[in-house]
Amino acid sequence: MLKDITEFSAQTESGKLSSRQAEHVLDYMLEGLPRAGRILLVPPDITRCYSYGGVITSYLYHRLSMEAEVRVMPAVGTHRAMSRGEQIRFFGEDIPEEVFLYHDWRKDTVPVGTVPGAYCDKVSGGRYTWDIGVEVNHCVVDGSFDLILSIGQVVPHEVIGMSNYTKNILVGLGGRPMINGTHMLGALCNLETIMGNTDTPVRAVFDYGEEHFLQNVPLAYILTVASEQEGRTALHGIFTGASRQVYEHAAALAKRRCITQVERRAKKVVAYLEPEEFSTAWVGNKAIYRTRMMIEDGGELLVIAPGIKGFGENPEVDGLIRRYGYRGTPYTMELMEKGAFPGSAMVPAHMIHSSSEGRFTITYAVNPEHVSQEDIRRVGYEFMDVKDALARYPVLGMEDGWQVMEDGEEVYVVKAPALGLWRG
Repeated sequence: MLKDITEFSAQTESGKLSSRQAEHVLDYMLEGLPRAGRILLVPPDITRCYSYGGVITSYLYHRLSMEAEVRVMPAVGTHRAMSRGEQIRFFGEDIPEEVFLYHDWRKDTVPVGTVPGAYCDKVSGGRYTWDIGVEVNHCVVDGSFDLILSIGQVVPHEVIGMSNYTKNILVGLGGRPMINGTHMLGALCNLETIMGNTDTPVRAVFDYGEEHFLQNVPLAYILTVASEQEGRTALHGIFTGASRQVYEHAAALAKRRCITQVERRAKKVVAYLEPEEFSTAWVGNKAIYRTRMMIEDGGELLVIAPGIKGFGENPEVDGLIRRYGYRGTPYTMELMEKGAFPGSAMVPAHMIHSSSEGRFTITYAVNPEHVSQEDIRRVGYEFMDVKDALARYPVLGMEDGWQVMEDGEEVYVVKAPALGLWRG
């Protein structure tokens, strides 16, 4: 780790930062880093398209590639690889395709240590008592790169509380044991007590992993706080350095800028998922996680998802979700006890997070040519044709927040659910 490097940041409590302000922070950071011949940039993927990570990656690539060999490995975790079109949309067309490396969470990792079950037991209050193996992409620890810059957005998160920092490496470039273990740990500790908090059981596991197993990795972080405004990314903060303090500063701003306290719970929430950003329920169900605390008992969440084509990011996960569905904690834990998910604990964790536990109805509005009404209902959701949903709720022309439809129906609109947390 590069713990002794100087931290640099810029932030605003209102409005947004300019690109030049962000570049100044990056320039100061680069001046303080040791010279490196081979550099790995680890940005988010297209599912974090409003993170400002693409802009930062492009700027760093062009600055650094003049003097070093630079590669880009998106922190995809279990997500599918980005297509060339997605690379161009997110990072720009002038980063050559051959510069990109793909992380395969099944094949590309090496074990570096274990977080003991006793430690997991302690931080979870006895809810999770098993060891969690730590695996990372071999490029992180085999000396392939002299410098690794991890780039990502800090935002409320259902598993870890506030996303990014060490999660970008230990999960984004991690392997099955860590992904499975931390997802289940988070699920057992109740996402509604975790989301939006800096110190959580899963964050403690990542802290342990970094302290014990990444101490010799030449790793620094670039963290952002951002939102979507009129279809574009608004950058509110950028924080650079190598210590946990960088994450804490970013998380403090994210709490102020990304968490909305609603004065009362909503009977109906209408959330919209950008089609180019969300193609599966695995990532799209952020619409459920981030709004659930503002929906009243007996209410409804309508997720308008024109780009959804399936449930999981890979055939293994997709098949398990289609088979068992989203039916709440007791049902899912019973399946776990029967051995329904060998080596795939992240899947039941996702199923738990993605259920309303019977408290409110979840309706998915999709293109029936991509996902059928039968498929949607089989997993436990209600179905609506996306054309009908957009005709009824033309969200692209609506403002976020409380809206009253022509017939008097009151709804709460959330146009970018992945970028925040709403509490009632």
